[in-house]
Amino acid sequence: MAITESRECDLVFYTNPMSRGRIVRWMLAELGTDYRQVLVDYGAQMKASDYLAINPMGKVPALVHRGRVVTECAAICAYLADAFPDAGLAPEPTDRAAYYRWLFFAAGPLEAAVMDRVLNVAVSKDQERMVGYGTYEKTIDTLTTAVSATDYVAGGRFTAADVYIGSHLMWGMEFGSIPTRPEFETYVARLLNRPALIAAKAVDDNLAGDSTNTE
Repeated sequence: MAITESRECDLVFYTNPMSRGRIVRWMLAELGTDYRQVLVDYGAQMKASDYLAINPMGKVPALVHRGRVVTECAAICAYLADAFPDAGLAPEPTDRAAYYRWLFFAAGPLEAAVMDRVLNVAVSKDQERMVGYGTYEKTIDTLTTAVSATDYVAGGRFTAADVYIGSHLMWGMEFGSIPTRPEFETYVARLLNRPALIAAKAVDDNLAGDSTNTE
C-alpha cells in the first residue's frame, strides 16, 4: 500500500487523522492498494463548498473511486471489499448473512446506543421500542454474542466487518464508552497485531502529531 500524490490516482481518500477516517485508513491498508489522500481540516475547509459537493454532511471520511462518491464508514468498508475482491475482505455473496448483519448492526444500533450513552441521552422504558437499539445494555450483550461466537464476526476469516467492529471496540474500550469484557479483549487481541492496522495507525498518529499537514 502506498499513498500517492498523483492526481491521476483513481482512488481518493478524504480524511482527518482525528476522525473516523482511521477506520477507512485501516481498510485501505488491508487492501494493499495505492490511493491519494486529501487531508481536510475541521472548520472552514470541511464546510467549504468544494468539499460539500463531495459530502453535503461536511464530515469525513469520504471516498471517491473512479468518479463515484462513497461516504459513511460502514458503506466505504463494504464498497472497498467489493471493489477490490482479490483482497478477500468479503465472504462469497451466498455466504454474507453474518457479514451484513454485524457490519450494519455496528453502524446502526451500536453506534446510536454508544453515542446516546456518551451524550447522556436517556431513553425511557416506554421509548425503548422506538429506538433501534432498545437499550444500551442489550446492545452490548448482543455485541458480545457477535464477537464470541466465532474467531471473526463473519465466520472463520477476517473481513471488512472486523475492520469496522474492531475499530468500534478499540475506541470504545479505550475511552470508556464500551465496557471492557473478556470476550471483547479476546476478539480485539486477534486484530491488534495485523500489519495493516499497525501501518495505518502509524500514518494517522504521525499526521495527528503534525499540525502543519495540508493536502
